[in-house]
Amino acid sequence: MASLRDCTTSSSTTSTPAFHTLRQARRAALNRVFAAVYSCAILALLYHHALKLIHSTSLASFFMSLSLFISDIFLAFMWVTRQSFRMNQVYRSEFPEKLKEVVNESDFPALDVFICTADPYKEPPMSVVNTALSVIAYEYPAGKVSVYISDDGGSQMTLFALMEAAKFASHWLPFCRKNNLVDRSPDAYFASNHTSSSETEKIKIMYESMKIKVDNVLERGKVDDDYIIGEKERTAFTKWTNEFTRQDHPTVIQVLLDNSKDKDISGHLMPSLIYVSREKSRTSPHQFKAGALNALVRVSAIMTNAPIILTLDCDMYSNDPKTPIRVLCYLSDPKIWSTLGYIQFPQKFHGLNESDIYACEYKYLFIANPAGMDGLSGPNYVGTGCFFRRRALFGGPLTLIAPEIPELNPDHVVDKHIQSQPILELAHKVAGCNYGNSTSWGYKIGFKYGSLVEDFFTGYRLKGEGWKGLFCNPKRPAFLGGVPISLLDVLNQCKRWAVGLLEVVFSKYNPMIFGTRNIGLLMGLAYAHYSFWPSWSIPTTIYAFIPQLALLNGVSIFPRVSEPWFFLYVFLFLGAYGQHLLEFVLVGGTIQRWWNDQRMWMIRGLSCFLFGSLEYLLKHLGISTTGFNLTNKVVDDEQSKRYEQGVFDFGVPSPMFVPLVMAAIINLAALVRGLTKAFMGRKLEELFVQVFIAGFVVVNSAPIYEAMVLRSDKGRMPIKTTSVSIFLALALYVLFSPTLRN
Repeated sequence: MASLRDCTTSSSTTSTPAFHTLRQARRAALNRVFAAVYSCAILALLYHHALKLIHSTSLASFFMSLSLFISDIFLAFMWVTRQSFRMNQVYRSEFPEKLKEVVNESDFPALDVFICTADPYKEPPMSVVNTALSVIAYEYPAGKVSVYISDDGGSQMTLFALMEAAKFASHWLPFCRKNNLVDRSPDAYFASNHTSSSETEKIKIMYESMKIKVDNVLERGKVDDDYIIGEKERTAFTKWTNEFTRQDHPTVIQVLLDNSKDKDISGHLMPSLIYVSREKSRTSPHQFKAGALNALVRVSAIMTNAPIILTLDCDMYSNDPKTPIRVLCYLSDPKIWSTLGYIQFPQKFHGLNESDIYACEYKYLFIANPAGMDGLSGPNYVGTGCFFRRRALFGGPLTLIAPEIPELNPDHVVDKHIQSQPILELAHKVAGCNYGNSTSWGYKIGFKYGSLVEDFFTGYRLKGEGWKGLFCNPKRPAFLGGVPISLLDVLNQCKRWAVGLLEVVFSKYNPMIFGTRNIGLLMGLAYAHYSFWPSWSIPTTIYAFIPQLALLNGVSIFPRVSEPWFFLYVFLFLGAYGQHLLEFVLVGGTIQRWWNDQRMWMIRGLSCFLFGSLEYLLKHLGISTTGFNLTNKVVDDEQSKRYEQGVFDFGVPSPMFVPLVMAAIINLAALVRGLTKAFMGRKLEELFVQVFIAGFVVVNSAPIYEAMVLRSDKGRMPIKTTSVSIFLALALYVLFSPTLRN
């Protein structure tokens, strides 16, 4: 097996042009100047709050001043930490064709691809199939590629789908090569404006036939005998007994394609395809996705032990077959390879509606911020689309942490056949549910345990060990994934992130302490910005209710329009939103999508961030425990239609909707009351800021009003949610009014 060092040595001994380039963003200096000016304005605002606190004349004024002071401290903290992304943004370019001219394919390092799935009903098997086929069809030596599918749900339907995919691959791979396809996910290719021919129609019929089979099996909930053809397939399903459940089952490892012997219809070898379902037991902790990834690290080490690992979500298919060559442009550079731990590609998505109503692009998280971190010590790992050096998972660049058996060592050379009895026996052993307990797995080696956001935590910990990352963002996206199409799925996903991030904050790895000490001030602040995301709930909740309750009672809590302090508020508001809009547009966004992005931040602050913080608190009080909730990736026809039309979906009752509806009701009432008092009592100058805030929230709450009053479809706001919200809004008003009036 060719090693990564072999590839590096080969490229370094030949005088060639650089395989990649780096340039700094032109606006870096301007960002630094603006940061300095804006920081002074923030300090002035905090000084103003301090004065108001000191000169408070009543309990009500003290309470409101303190609330706004606390709120603005959190906003200031999040703004300051965000500046770390703007200090040294860089952009990279790669030249894969130059590399192919210099480095022989025989010197390419082997590649192990990890694809994780856990529930065939939330993550449809055909989505897994398309992702697997897209990477099996990489323009890379087939004998050097092994694709591992981790099925943490232990579903026989997923195994059946992959068996069918292995058969289809023998036709699909030659078709891709012959027609030089770029879209190598069958679903994506047939949905595009592909060239029509008899050969294409034949392949399409084969694909649709496979899809019908898989969907039928999924509908039945099991693989019936009439779908099992050969004895090998029949044997593979014998482990699914009556005692087999998703939380309690033995290890299942099935080699579906072997790159040393399995060939396609044109006689070319195909990459390996291995199904892995690790052992599960209700009495053993399984550590969610991090545990599944570590099981794959161990199993793949026994079977192939490739020096490069690609991790992918099951719905994140390859959109460019030359991506591994692009990665080698960096890994073959001897100047950076010794400390280069991983190369992260941005998450980009297909199927977004025109306005991206749920702001699922996360342009800052996946594009703008990684470019800023790349100018420091590299972007964070975001869970998918990331190429790791296997060695990076075993201690720092200068300190190898040896695993418990030599076969798991990243430098171990596999000298036995992938399906030999000793290999399979050891692979089953290291996939056991108790294997790794009381060892360094998940703590010092492998993907890190301790947080539901194992990707964030793992990337963060690798930086602390001395590894660096690179951000690779080619014009053609390397990977494309699906997005949730209902608001509740979006919020549930974000709530899980909130719980996981708080687990990092309240650990010994807090970025403000451990991070700034071990990876530098700017990188520590960058990770702090992410880990403190749930704190958005504090200023969002305060600004959604306190100024409006004061306005309903005719109490002014902000400077008059004629006062100098008013212009400070104007500068802070316009400066923050203006910078946000400019950056959003510069990374390819539109004004409409930017508006939805900032709206969703307010929605998240009042819902998933708030409830995620509460769930974390209850968990640590022993009142509740956190589970790993998968994001639903099944597309409902009616839901899909609403999403395509850009209509919010509130159809499923959820406590997370209650604060949103409460805020919408109170802000609308406050706006009407404020405008009435402003114009009839000539108090517009005194109440302008509060009227503006209420109006801003009302405009952003338009989908909520529509769902409460105007709609009759299944995506409307549930009546129960509306009723509870109205009652709580009235109770809040009645509770606070006497205090505010006094």
